[in-house]
Amino acid sequence: MTRETILLVDDEDHLRSMLEAALRHSGFDVRPVASGRAALDAVADARPDLIVLDVMLPDLDGFAVCQRLRSTGDRTPVLFLTARDSTEDKVKGLTLGGDDYLVKPFSLEELVARIEAVLRRTGAETDSAVLSCADLVLDDNAHLVTRGGREVALSPTEYNLLRYLLTNQGRVVSKSQILDHVWQYDFGGDGGVVAIYRGYLRKKLDQVDPRLIHTVRGVGYSLRLPRG
Repeated sequence: MTRETILLVDDEDHLRSMLEAALRHSGFDVRPVASGRAALDAVADARPDLIVLDVMLPDLDGFAVCQRLRSTGDRTPVLFLTARDSTEDKVKGLTLGGDDYLVKPFSLEELVARIEAVLRRTGAETDSAVLSCADLVLDDNAHLVTRGGREVALSPTEYNLLRYLLTNQGRVVSKSQILDHVWQYDFGGDGGVVAIYRGYLRKKLDQVDPRLIHTVRGVGYSLRLPRG
């Protein structure tokens, strides 16, 4: 059985060693590095399945590393580790293409659970290879999203949220349903992350008519053609 490869990026030697041991014990193949620039080199070399990325790094911070990866089209899932717990920092990390955000201190069990959840949702398969609504098309085999024939770059979490909305096209799905099926765990009990990602999708997909992503106040969200 092939083990998933985790790129572990943290400049604190003791913490990095402890996390490496815990992740190996949990069955992962771990590639540890201590800086942002080393992380960028390791992504090309190790081709990891997921990156555990500390935000506060001495040379190139975690946000900058994630931004560089996404700017080159790299979709490797990123789980941020940080002592920063403000909403602004969480939103920044997610906006730059991060898939999860874990605040220090945390338990090793929670870290492993979140890694497994991100891997499940970014690696999940859909029943249909091609999903569409109007001129919006998601091709799961090619991992490609287009709107009006133009390719739209999405982060792994944006992609999986869109896939879930397309799978339930025409239905209203609640924030809790989205958390269960897209995040596959309760994101700190905060459904606000769903609204953040819905906003990202609207900016990327709904700048042309017809608008497809709709909010049903007090209920949830629906992807469909406009009524009337």
